[in-house]
Amino acid sequence: MGRPAADDDSGLPDLPPEWGRVVVPNNAAELSAEAEQIRRELNRPTPSGSVVPTLLALLVVMVTVLAGLSATIWAQSPPAPLASTPATPAPPTDLIGRTMPAFDLVDNGQPVPLRGLLPAVILLADACACPAEVASTVAVAPPGVTVIAINPDPAVRDAPPAPPTTLRALDDPADGLRAFLRLPPRADVVSALLVDRSGTVRKLVPELHSTADYEPELARLAN
Repeated sequence: MGRPAADDDSGLPDLPPEWGRVVVPNNAAELSAEAEQIRRELNRPTPSGSVVPTLLALLVVMVTVLAGLSATIWAQSPPAPLASTPATPAPPTDLIGRTMPAFDLVDNGQPVPLRGLLPAVILLADACACPAEVASTVAVAPPGVTVIAINPDPAVRDAPPAPPTTLRALDDPADGLRAFLRLPPRADVVSALLVDRSGTVRKLVPELHSTADYEPELARLAN
């Protein structure tokens, strides 16, 4: 079938020793089986050709599952609450009937005792340039009741009312009144406080809309 290749008579070049013993057949037909096996190996489809469809199918399944999961979570999520304007704070009910502390307000740097101006309607106008609200209060205030605008807009200071109503534009640098009433300033909001002759709180309106909010109590202040 074949003969061993000897180092001295094979006619082959020196081969690496790790190849072992090389046998050269006398007839090339004896290699037909090996040739057929090599042709089958060369014609076999590559693994990547069969893996690509599988990967595509897996990708489609994953995308479908994620889409369904996202739709379920979105449907179950509660809608975000709509933004709303801050609610008008309720007046502190424990202040009604209480006696006002002995506050000193300021007029051009000079202290003005609040008790000397009672009975009074006190308008906290420091967060609002609202001369109309001040003018409306002045218009309905009975004689003998002082209208006090706290930290008012310059337009209020420059427009004193005609007698018999007295309007005092005073400052409260320490915000003592707001601290006592527990009413923080709110933009474009005027608050009204009605105090009788003895210094007792009779009415507190956190957000003044019209004089109708306090007119019944206002009429009783002059008595």
